[in-house]
Amino acid sequence: MSLIPNPIPARMKGLNRAEICDVNFVEFVKAWDGRVNARPAADAPILAGSELDAQGFRELFESQLISRHLDLMARVLRVQNKVFYTIGSSGHEGNAMVARLTRHTDPAFLHYRSGGFMAERFRKLPGMDPVMDSALSFAASAEDPASGGRHKVWGSKPLWVLPQTSTIASHLPKALGTAVAIEAGKRLNHALPIPADSIAICSFGDASANHATAQTAFNAAAWTAYQKLPAPVLFVCEDNGIGISVKTPGGWIANRFRNMDGLDYFAADGLDLANGYADVQRAVEHCRTTRRPTFLHLRTTRIMGHAGTDFEIEWRSIEELCAVEATDPLLRSAAIALESGLMSKDDVLALYEATRKKCFAAAEEADRRPKLDKLEDVIAPLAPYTPAKVQAEAQRADYAQRRVEVFGSEAKLPENQPPRHLAIQINNALHDIFAKYPDTLLFGEDVAQKGGVYTVTKGLQKAFGPRRVFNTLLDETMILGMAQGFANVGMLPIPEIQYLAYFHNACDQIRGEAASLQFFSNNQYANPMVVRIAGLGYQRGFGGHFHNDNSITALRDIPGLVVGCPSRGDDAATMLRTLTALAKVDGRVSVFLEPIALYMTKDLYEPGDGQWLTSYPKPDEAMTLGEGRVYGEGNDDLVIFTYGNGVPMSLRAARAIEARHGWKARVVDLRWLVPLNERYIREQAKTAKRILIVDEGRHSAGVGEGVLTAIAEGGYGSRPFQRVVGVDTYTPLAGAAFLVIPSDDDIVAAADRLA
Repeated sequence: MSLIPNPIPARMKGLNRAEICDVNFVEFVKAWDGRVNARPAADAPILAGSELDAQGFRELFESQLISRHLDLMARVLRVQNKVFYTIGSSGHEGNAMVARLTRHTDPAFLHYRSGGFMAERFRKLPGMDPVMDSALSFAASAEDPASGGRHKVWGSKPLWVLPQTSTIASHLPKALGTAVAIEAGKRLNHALPIPADSIAICSFGDASANHATAQTAFNAAAWTAYQKLPAPVLFVCEDNGIGISVKTPGGWIANRFRNMDGLDYFAADGLDLANGYADVQRAVEHCRTTRRPTFLHLRTTRIMGHAGTDFEIEWRSIEELCAVEATDPLLRSAAIALESGLMSKDDVLALYEATRKKCFAAAEEADRRPKLDKLEDVIAPLAPYTPAKVQAEAQRADYAQRRVEVFGSEAKLPENQPPRHLAIQINNALHDIFAKYPDTLLFGEDVAQKGGVYTVTKGLQKAFGPRRVFNTLLDETMILGMAQGFANVGMLPIPEIQYLAYFHNACDQIRGEAASLQFFSNNQYANPMVVRIAGLGYQRGFGGHFHNDNSITALRDIPGLVVGCPSRGDDAATMLRTLTALAKVDGRVSVFLEPIALYMTKDLYEPGDGQWLTSYPKPDEAMTLGEGRVYGEGNDDLVIFTYGNGVPMSLRAARAIEARHGWKARVVDLRWLVPLNERYIREQAKTAKRILIVDEGRHSAGVGEGVLTAIAEGGYGSRPFQRVVGVDTYTPLAGAAFLVIPSDDDIVAAADRLA
């Protein structure tokens, strides 16, 4: 029966569309005059030709109603300030079929219109309540089991639904990464936390499918299939034909993905449970059995607008709105219930109203539950840190025999070798870490046979095999998405980003995804990883902006991230041990920023002096997070704060400053750039007569600003100080590069100004 009045009464044009959809359902059921069959048995097909039985339909219908009434509740109670999220699932309730036909141990990465999916997946485990759990999330209650009140997310630890933020399509790379990781875990005999035949599920909208981050995941999925690498990911494109107010061209999704090589395409009607169920089932079974990337094109609609603030009547005709509302999947589900004889009109209406009552009651109760009202509670899961446990793990050295096997003999252990430069000591430390942690993986561009463009990973693949050390496609977004996937199944990824400038292409995979997961899941999920990035300036003979990038600001702005930057080989080894321990113990995400220009540096003051070579620290030595290194302890005439390339520069400049002014200088290598150890900085500044801050980053928003702020807020801002920093510009090619970054002479000149 048609729901479009003809002509449309004027009164309908100004009404709340949520009310219209609510009334539509009730009036549709009351007016039902279709044929009614005999009540089917629970295990009988709900309708002739359908593979969905009556019991299954009944439960799916109930899940759809829960999703709908949560939406309606949110629209009503948002204006009363009792709930705080109104992006709804109305029109997408057919995604409950995907939940029913998959397992609760299939990791799910869901977009925000997944109310039906969640309501149905809650059935997978006894004793769980989709209504109350969801209501607590809508109300931002501290008792919200998904995020602890930090965000309205669909998530559940026992149901393997990893909470997602609202960044469009950013979850697709890590969903594919998780699928790849499931298969890699089997090849490595890694004890997976989920069954070996699990698949990864990832839902998104038709508009999101156009996003660059989505496209990188589709391309990488096809790339794996082309190479016959298993990647059991089920991409579920819930096509409602519109993105906020921009319509998707008709047929675009089908035409774009139906014939994409390496991505197996299935289509299903998400508006009709009886008609769509078998097609969803075929897609799920195909993904699980073939272990190939699978694209499920699920037809949906969007009613009630994008969110509660989207008044569609302002930009969409009433005729179009009514036509869309007539495709409401709940109307079709009600019709199936009635025409099959499974339910009477009174049964349907009673269930509808009982569900409404339950959702509103849960929301009112959730509003009375505690909220986050203390800063320490809000940020508690952001950056968990247990120093004693991390230090103990970093210093654990109970793998002596494995080390001998890896390095070849006792005599060949790196601590028994002469002092070496930074690149070799990082390489030795990586060999050590791989020996210590069998679940460690290293991957990126050119890292395998070649050993990286600077040979820092040379020999790792030969020592530990291509399953643990491998090259990826040229895509930083996918490298970091894959790292999250491996972390999701309990491995320790060490992805490499070839240059700091390349990280900016994929920054959101760390900022919006990996580093935020502990916060938005209330520390139930984590993405432990150590991201190695070669960067900073001063690389000679090869450079320009993309190889001499000194922009550290993008890293400093990521909450919860740890960034370490060594200037010498022994520090690099002990820092890597701490960072891997931090990942293993506290699940943290960190970046190890490696100064390219110092990789091969051997000398400090004069050619051939070998004073920048260091011995390799024994495996039970590790650096405390936040601990700096001081050169010239007790020298107070001038204290120089610096890091990375600035350390040897400052040491050379200190000699010249002493010769010129007679000052004894102390050089403080910060080593840890995020978070800055403000207490340590203040302790070093406390006795300083003069202060220099040498920051090879840019003038604006660099590390130096953080150091200066710490000093000033500590009460030592009255000390005479100077900053030596890079210029706010991109780095030019060749010798011109050294005009925009600090030099030894610049440091001496700054000291002259202090004099």
